[in-house]
Amino acid sequence: MAQLSVSSDAVPVSSLLTAEKYERTTALLRGGRIRRVVYYPLTGGEDGRDVEDWDFGPWHQPTMGVELFTDDGACFSAVWGSSFDHYGLELFPQPMTAHLRLSGEPYGSTPVEVTDHPHWSSLVGRKLTCVDIAWSQDRERGIRVPDAIRLCSREKAVWIAAGRPAEWPPGEVYHLGTDDVMVVFTAEFAAKVGIPVVR
Repeated sequence: MAQLSVSSDAVPVSSLLTAEKYERTTALLRGGRIRRVVYYPLTGGEDGRDVEDWDFGPWHQPTMGVELFTDDGACFSAVWGSSFDHYGLELFPQPMTAHLRLSGEPYGSTPVEVTDHPHWSSLVGRKLTCVDIAWSQDRERGIRVPDAIRLCSREKAVWIAAGRPAEWPPGEVYHLGTDDVMVVFTAEFAAKVGIPVVR
């Protein structure tokens, strides 16, 4: 198991995640079926237990990550991290408890079941024909960073990305490579956000 070092943020960073390990993890999802989806948005309010807004129509902001359970009993966590020298979307064959501190605590993150949300229900239970990593190239530093993963069945595609709106409330501009997780439900919105096209 990779050695994890805990950053000052809520997500430990695996210094040993490589492109090869990332590709192997996505391969574990291909051909499987998602049976359950859980978000981990942040909490706030006076007592630190109010779940922050996360549903923005064509996209969601689970901030700390997404947990995917498959029909064969496997569990995967999509979180932001900096294994590739810059914030990106990372995928691990582990539960979110391996990656989050303060889960369920005031002002931490909290699990929110979204399996039956209309945007997910058309993907849940269907065979994943493609699970691809959308890499971006940092030309100045000569590194590739995983901006997102794309989960596809024959009927539906969903993108999980490290990104957020440039301003609040959300406007027309979005930034990738941030310490936030967002989920996008249409190809048009994925293009608007700037998620690289996977060929």
